[in-house]
Amino acid sequence: MTKEFPPAIYGGAGVHVAELSRVLAPLADLHVHAFGAERPADYHGATVASYAEPGDLGEANPALATLGTDLRIVPALAGTDIIHSHTWYANFAGHLGSLMHSVPHVLSAHSLEPLRPWKAEQLGGGYAVSSWAESTAYHGADAVIAVSAGMRRDILRAYPDVDPERVHVVHNGVDVEAWHPAPDLQALPGLGIDPDRLTVAFVGRITRQKGVPYLLRAAALLPPDVQLVLCAGAADTPELAAEVAGLIATLRATREAVVVIERMLPRNELIQVLSQATVFACPSIYEPLGIVNLEAMACGTAVVASAVGGIPEVVADGETGLLVALEQLDDASGTPADVEGFVADFAAALTRVLEDPERARVMGAAGRKRAASNFSWDAIAQRTLEVYQDAIDSYRP
Repeated sequence: MTKEFPPAIYGGAGVHVAELSRVLAPLADLHVHAFGAERPADYHGATVASYAEPGDLGEANPALATLGTDLRIVPALAGTDIIHSHTWYANFAGHLGSLMHSVPHVLSAHSLEPLRPWKAEQLGGGYAVSSWAESTAYHGADAVIAVSAGMRRDILRAYPDVDPERVHVVHNGVDVEAWHPAPDLQALPGLGIDPDRLTVAFVGRITRQKGVPYLLRAAALLPPDVQLVLCAGAADTPELAAEVAGLIATLRATREAVVVIERMLPRNELIQVLSQATVFACPSIYEPLGIVNLEAMACGTAVVASAVGGIPEVVADGETGLLVALEQLDDASGTPADVEGFVADFAAALTRVLEDPERARVMGAAGRKRAASNFSWDAIAQRTLEVYQDAIDSYRP
């Protein structure tokens, strides 16, 4: 069960569910229950059912509309052997489905509500609802899959009453056949990108956790001829949109090559963006793993990233890129304790890679090799099936 599923994918959790479904379908009788409009009923052999939010909740707080969609899913889970939910959006359907149909519930942790307090800006009181739904599901789940060891630690800190033996690490992955160095860069001029410039690229949502304002401040400290490419969707809130727009305007007043792409690029164009970049930037203040880093690595691009969450399990410091230490305030907001220090350190790490293109090339090649050898979706499918079997064997209704 998932909020995101092809063709409606906007984040790492959606990528994870799509790829996991693709590799699980040949190994199990897989039924996907996804939020949203009708979509094709077959996905690589998995059957797919779609659920629009109840019409009478269209004007309600989004958290309530989510729970209404969850309730629509629960009756359709009858006859299954095991339920697997992804993100708080679907976790509540998994919890209720387990109770209703007396089958085990496995949930995958892609993020944690207690570590995303900025969501109160978006949801208001709905953030308390989403936090309650997530907590209820985690405490009732028969198994919890963390996408990194760092995420596992966060789960046990956020929910200390959850049995550690029920929390398993199964990393996210990347398809290195689909994500690869681009054979040509013909789409880039049409996107406003100069293929011949040293380039820093960012791909992600404009949300507090992705740290875009810190990257924009760091970009002001980079050599003047460096190109910055931001592939970023709409901001979570008007306030964040205004902050980011102001920083971009300030940056453009002092630099020429600042490219902002606000539409979701097709994969072939995004691969060209990642492949052309001298370095990929991931300034996140919260990141359970970071599939986008794996995608950049698979495209043969060096990565500079903040050393938070599961990122150090992906980016090998000094080998596939550079990690930037981030000391954070002790208030669960993820805010750097020293904002200017973090910005300066991030800019310095980017500059180190940019000033040595040959080293960047070697890091990129090592990153692709690491992505292929350590983050295979086929291995992830087998590990997930092991968690399913363990949950079934130990289930006590």
